[in-house]
Amino acid sequence: MSMVLSRTDSFASPAREEGGRVYRAVAILCFALFFLLLPALAARAEMNIQEVKSKQGITAWLVEDHSIPLIAIRFVFDGGSAQDPAGKEGLVNLMTGLFDEGAGDLDSDAFQQKLDDAGAEMSFQAARDGTYGTMRMLSQEKNEAFDLLKLAVDRPRFDQAPIDRIRAQVLSGILANERDPNTVAQQRWLRAIYGEHPYSRSDQGTKASLNAITADDIRAFHKANFARDGLHVAVVGDIDAATLSDKLDEVFAGLPEKQTLAPVADVTPRLGQQLEVNYDLPQTSLQLAWPGVKRSDPDFFAAVLMNEILGGSTFTSRLFSEVREKRGLAYGVSSDLVDNEHSHSLLVTTATRSDRAAETLSIVRQVVKDMAETGPTEEELAAIKKYLIGAYAINNLDSSSSIAATLVELQVDKLGIDYMKRRAALINAVTLADVKAAARRLLSADPAVMVIGPPLVQVAGGGKG
Repeated sequence: MSMVLSRTDSFASPAREEGGRVYRAVAILCFALFFLLLPALAARAEMNIQEVKSKQGITAWLVEDHSIPLIAIRFVFDGGSAQDPAGKEGLVNLMTGLFDEGAGDLDSDAFQQKLDDAGAEMSFQAARDGTYGTMRMLSQEKNEAFDLLKLAVDRPRFDQAPIDRIRAQVLSGILANERDPNTVAQQRWLRAIYGEHPYSRSDQGTKASLNAITADDIRAFHKANFARDGLHVAVVGDIDAATLSDKLDEVFAGLPEKQTLAPVADVTPRLGQQLEVNYDLPQTSLQLAWPGVKRSDPDFFAAVLMNEILGGSTFTSRLFSEVREKRGLAYGVSSDLVDNEHSHSLLVTTATRSDRAAETLSIVRQVVKDMAETGPTEEELAAIKKYLIGAYAINNLDSSSSIAATLVELQVDKLGIDYMKRRAALINAVTLADVKAAARRLLSADPAVMVIGPPLVQVAGGGKG
């Protein structure tokens, strides 16, 4: 479920060396802090994760932590914005803005006042393949907070006045995005890559589709989506298993047993195309897509390690070295494995001065080609294994909320409650041959390319990169 943001433009030549020194100084500081924090955070990978099953069959993963009087709960229902009906795109996103706008006997103002009184924070978000909810609360106020969460999950009001107000806010964002070149380009990119698949549509919808959504549409989707068989829950903080078991039933047991979701087909991104979205801009954004890999694929960790060496590791990757360090063409360049439920890809993104965009594109292609043909070195692989194993706690377990979010995703990916204990061994088991094979498999394809900016200026002696 990843979003890729474009980077800023390149350095001017006189500042390049000084900029490089500053960047390297920041990098050194970050790595120093990383190793200072590592001993404290590494212990979190050994945390005790309990599986709690309520009397009504609701399951959650729990990490008890009684050192601070806080509780974080994170949950997701399968089925997100990819479930938006045709012509009513943006429905799920609109719905997620309404759960704190009245529930049960409480209208919007009364509900939000109760949340404030309980010292609780609640939010919902629409993703492509899931509808997420989060609450943080003071443990001494947990009864009041869980009562409000139950109302929001089980008895949302979806009153017309809040619907109209939230719809107006979303429409305002859509209108603003219509003037944003990158947003317009991303929509064209999704359409080019995914065709008519639900992944090609904006989560926010369009002016026409938003205006077509009724309160009954929202209530119908809530009933179809918020059901127990598609629910995954994680809780971290000052609560014990017995108390949590009771709270799980209070919040979720009243929901329908089975979801009634529309089927969503798997889709392979359409590669081998170049999309130029021409705008008169001082910098050009570049985005390239290659095939990705499923989270359940046996070669997943080989692909992860390859990607980190290619462009995932900010300061040490090959793309960073060639594009940023050696040539100063961009402040940043990165590669990311994007893993959605029904499609998978590897994306490379950067942004540079428009008169050097073709050069930058050519270099990115060459770095990827070299990785596909020769793979990484033993030294690169050993270093990135050490980093990925050590950085997991910092990246995923640095707060109660982030731990809860990580545990939910482990459930969604069906990785098992002991995954954190097995993860280092899974990474260390990957061989150099495995990573080279993953590089050939993913990077040998002709990528899809998007260029946002002025028409490309040809590289000397060549074509469009």
